[in-house]
Amino acid sequence: MIELSFNEKKLLVALDKERSTAELIENGTFELEVEIMGAASWLSTKGLARISETSEKFYSSNLNGSLPERKALEALEKKGKMDLSELAEHLPNGEDKIAVGWLKRKGLADIIKEGDSKILVMTQTGKKFLKERMSDEFLLDKMSSSKISEKDVDQAMIKDLKGRQGMITEHIVTERSISLTDDGKALVKEGIDLTEEVAQMTVELIQSGKWKGVKLRRYDVQTFAPSVSPAKKHPLSRLAAEVREIFTQMGFTEIDEEYIQPAFWNLDVLFTPQDHPARELQDTFYLESPASIKIDDKELIETVRKIHETGGDTGSTGWGGKWSLEKAESALLRTHTTVNTIKYISKNSEPPAKVFSLSRIFRKESIDATHLPEFTQIEGIIIDEKGNFDMLVSLIKSFYKKMGFDQIRIRPAYFPYTEPSLEVEVFFNGKWMELGGAGIFRPEVTAPFGVEYPVLAWGFGFERLAMLKWDIRDIRDLYVSDMDLLKKNTVF
Repeated sequence: MIELSFNEKKLLVALDKERSTAELIENGTFELEVEIMGAASWLSTKGLARISETSEKFYSSNLNGSLPERKALEALEKKGKMDLSELAEHLPNGEDKIAVGWLKRKGLADIIKEGDSKILVMTQTGKKFLKERMSDEFLLDKMSSSKISEKDVDQAMIKDLKGRQGMITEHIVTERSISLTDDGKALVKEGIDLTEEVAQMTVELIQSGKWKGVKLRRYDVQTFAPSVSPAKKHPLSRLAAEVREIFTQMGFTEIDEEYIQPAFWNLDVLFTPQDHPARELQDTFYLESPASIKIDDKELIETVRKIHETGGDTGSTGWGGKWSLEKAESALLRTHTTVNTIKYISKNSEPPAKVFSLSRIFRKESIDATHLPEFTQIEGIIIDEKGNFDMLVSLIKSFYKKMGFDQIRIRPAYFPYTEPSLEVEVFFNGKWMELGGAGIFRPEVTAPFGVEYPVLAWGFGFERLAMLKWDIRDIRDLYVSDMDLLKKNTVF
């Protein structure tokens, strides 16, 4: 005999046909979806009902006003052409930089040089769209009045809009329906007693004597009971401990610095040009308070300025143009932990040195299956008189072998502050997966600190490493507090 609760019986009787949870609430059978799903789950385990679930994605617009590129077009219409610095007066708070990026991307305007100035000039396409709405504007208009299903939109356009911070919101609507199995139908046909049962004997029932007149629910000692799980560390905490153990066993010391840094230490000292895309608002979190962090070391400032403009004494030609201290003092959330290692080098320029960091970094990424705006990086350097590319490759392969990867390969790469540079890949699930970059710091990076020997440097992705080790497809799953998943995780 199958033991059923009152809610299970009530649900069985209500399922004369497949019904959604919304229908069961609407017709008054239940008040809450949680009651329905609780009863349905138990009926499903007993083979009396089946649960169907469908999900659909919808999008809505958060745009308040016009797109930045539309505002820029309107400003250009009045002026004919405009200096980039002048555009900032029309579109303050960095919106001008976003507008310029999209003007170029959509072919609405070109940038030309007139003397030392960069001038924005409208194209024929831009003039056309002065009188017409652009396709993404049409879509945003529709989404502002009602949510639109993913089936009815161009996914390439949605991808672009999702890449523009806070432009649209994604909604997932899930519909659940329940139907009887053949065993469930047979049980209903036999007849079900809907007398309400008492599952718990309370003090009030006993003292009042009401217990004599109620129907007590029978208990099945063989029914499912929740498992008891011991306390254990989060898998990411255990992986971090494993990474730290490997590096300390290899003779490294852990270091770290503040999250908030001036662009000088995050970018300029690392020979990243001041017009590099990584500095744009759409890629980097700049702060309003403090908006800037003063650099007091005038000698270091002058050395870095010369290296950027002419290469200084490094033998490089530099990036040309005029280097700006104001840009270098902009306050931001660090975009990589190379800040930690370069600051260490500034105080410890003599070999031997072996340090690493495992810490947070921040980039203005749209959240999806492979990206987060806040994540962790494994970073490190070696300063050694005999340091060379072979030593770097050997260290990288040794680390990933200790992490459990047998097939590792190195391929050439480009980074602004290392030469030669490499990317490391491991073979996993039938394909090669990129896990990080490395190289030897360029003279433009080490010269300001008087470093005379090779500096081997690397930066590896921590979350990507975790995803590979545990075969996780969505990076967000690493940080969602799914208690069932955590309980099933092994202790070691």
